[in-house]
Amino acid sequence: MISTIFSVLLNPLAIIVFVLLAVALLTLVERKVLGYMQSRKGPNVVGPYGVLQPITDGLKLFMKEPIRPSTSSPFLFLAAPILALTLALTLWIPMPLPYPTADLNLGILFILALSSFAVYSILGSGWASNSKYALIGALRAVAQTISYEVSMGLILLNAIIFTGGFTLQTFSVAQESIWLILPAWPLAVMWYISTLAETNRAPFDLTEGESELVSGLNVEYAGGPFALFFLAEYANILLMNTLSAVLFLGTSFLSTSPLLTTSILMTKATFLSVVFLWVRASYPRFRYDQLMHLIWKNFLPLTLALVIWHLALPIAFSGLPPQL
Repeated sequence: MISTIFSVLLNPLAIIVFVLLAVALLTLVERKVLGYMQSRKGPNVVGPYGVLQPITDGLKLFMKEPIRPSTSSPFLFLAAPILALTLALTLWIPMPLPYPTADLNLGILFILALSSFAVYSILGSGWASNSKYALIGALRAVAQTISYEVSMGLILLNAIIFTGGFTLQTFSVAQESIWLILPAWPLAVMWYISTLAETNRAPFDLTEGESELVSGLNVEYAGGPFALFFLAEYANILLMNTLSAVLFLGTSFLSTSPLLTTSILMTKATFLSVVFLWVRASYPRFRYDQLMHLIWKNFLPLTLALVIWHLALPIAFSGLPPQL
C-alpha cells in the first residue's frame, strides 16, 4: 500500500522535474544556437561554456520583487501565470516516457482539450493587468490560438483515422512498419507549422510584437510571475515536439529497454526543437492578416478535404464506415 502511494506521487513528480530541467537546457540551447547562427557566442561566462546561465537567470527572476500595477486585479494577475504553468505540466500526463503517468483511453483528446484551456490564462493575464497594451496582445494571442487549434484538431482526426485509436501507444504500434510522415507528409508539414503558431514561436510570435505591442500580454509582469509564463512557454514547445515525434516519427515503445525507447523519442523531439530555433533565426515575423489567411484560407480547406477523403475511401472500397 505504501509503495503504491509513493509510486503514484513520485511518478508525476519525476516527470515535472524532468520537464523543468529540459526547459532550462532548451533555453540555453536556444541562446547558443541563435548566437552561432548570428555570428556571436551566446552565453559563455556563467559556468563552463555558459551551462549555468539558465540557473542564474531563474534565480534572478524569482528573487526580484514581483511588482504589479496598482489598478490590476490582484488574484487573477497571479492566478494566470500559475494556471499557464500548471496546464503546461499537466499535458505531459498521457505522454509515453516510456509509459504514461495515467493510462488514458482518449489521450489525444485529453491533450487537445487541455491545451485549449491555455486560452484562459492568456486572456486572464492581459485582462487582469488593466493595460491596453497587455489586453491587445492577449486578444491577438487568443485569436491566433483558437484559429490554429481548428487545423490541429482536423490533422489529429486524420491521424486517428490512419491509426485507428486515440491513445499515443496506438500510434506507435501503427507505425512499426512505416512512419506516418512518409505517406502523410502534407499533414506533418501543416501540423508542424501549426505547432509553431500554437506555441507563439517565430515567425508567428505576433503576441509579442515588440514594435507594435510593447511585448504583448506579459508587459506588466516581472520577477516570478514572468518566469512562470516563460517556463510554461518552453514546456509547451517541448510537449508539442514530443507529440509530433510520437504522431509522425513512429517511436516504438515495445522495446525491452524503456531507457532506449525514451532516449530515441527525446532525440527526435530535440531535433524538432532545434528546427524551431532554425526557423526563428531564418524567417521574419508574419503580418497578422498573413497569419489568419494561412489558417483560414489554406490549412482549413485542405485539412477538411483530407478528412473527407480519408473517410470516403473506406466507404467507397468496402461499403462500410471506417472503424475508429
